[in-house]
Amino acid sequence: MTQVVVGENEGLESALRRFKRQVAKAGIFQDMRKNRHFETPIEKEKRKAIARRRKRFRRFS
Repeated sequence: MTQVVVGENEGLESALRRFKRQVAKAGIFQDMRKNRHFETPIEKEKRKAIARRRKRFRRFS
């Protein structure tokens, strides 16, 4: 769980920026998007195979 304690002299904008940075660093949004819909094992394998192909293509470019 991500928590941000706002200091006395800290503005709301800077606290919000800090919160967004922590959420991005923790990977919460990516995890949320990944778990939004159920993914069958076949779909998961297809997605991973596409990712492997992309990674291999980038390596040779």
